[in-house]
Amino acid sequence: MNDSNSYQAGDKMRDLVRNNSELILVMGRFDISLGFGDKSVREVCRTHRVDEKTFLAVVNYVAGRDFHFGEVSLPSLIRYLKQSHEYFLDFNLPSIRRKLIEAVDCSEGNDIAMLIIRFYDEYVQAVRKHMEYENDVVFSYVEQLSQGHLKRNYTISEFASKHAPIGDKLKELKDVIIRCYPEKNNYLLNAALLEIISCEQDLTSHCMIEDKLFVPAVKLIEQQLREKGATAYADKTDQDAPDKKDKLETLSDREKDIVACVTKGMSNKEIAEELYLSVHTVTTHRRNISNKLQIHTTAGLTIYAIANKLVNIEEIQVG
Repeated sequence: MNDSNSYQAGDKMRDLVRNNSELILVMGRFDISLGFGDKSVREVCRTHRVDEKTFLAVVNYVAGRDFHFGEVSLPSLIRYLKQSHEYFLDFNLPSIRRKLIEAVDCSEGNDIAMLIIRFYDEYVQAVRKHMEYENDVVFSYVEQLSQGHLKRNYTISEFASKHAPIGDKLKELKDVIIRCYPEKNNYLLNAALLEIISCEQDLTSHCMIEDKLFVPAVKLIEQQLREKGATAYADKTDQDAPDKKDKLETLSDREKDIVACVTKGMSNKEIAEELYLSVHTVTTHRRNISNKLQIHTTAGLTIYAIANKLVNIEEIQVG
């Protein structure tokens, strides 16, 4: 890589922010406060006890410049990722919800508005589950690696293979709002949509940092431990957890058909007639679907169906 295309430790921190305003969010997630005057990146990082190489790897990636993962401090990067999770879950996503509530008419009888809010709430629940899994399982695994311990039945590749870009689902929700909410000249809703678009881009960038910096850095540590002959240890949940997750999210073709019918507003009787099943069989399938997905509302199934391409947005029944 050509280091001339990268921010360096000797660069003025204010120049980084002036060139790319997105880096203000990055600084906040490293607990770097503003008011640093003309100090260099190195000086600011030392003042705030931030690993400068990790900081530079993240800002260079976000800014679209050359970056290096080989010298990233995993404890520092994990702190950054946890701070990012806190920002999304405790500030950004709740802020968007407040703006949506203010922008759409949730009075009785406005099914589209209520469905928009339910879509959003289900989405936030999915993001929370995604991030809590990373906090509780993935980061804990890496912290064990940092202490020189390898798990026998788990590697970061398993996480990487199932790491979905959660920003894409927010894009789906944005498209639902644009296509389905008919009110004109709704400046509050337009402002909320702009914030949703910004959050979508931020979440996508966050996931890519995990894919391009975090995962490769963890793989490097795993490789180094293997070469040193580190003793692997088994966790009693190692074998169960991945399989349970796969089983939880796997629907049969018939169950997918039923999900599609539900999102189109069909009753159990109508679904039974459409698919040549008994009403009792449809009811059983719906109960199994809820147990597999842990989704118990029509709005939640609709989000799942959209995100997994089981229905087109135009087919959604909201009335």
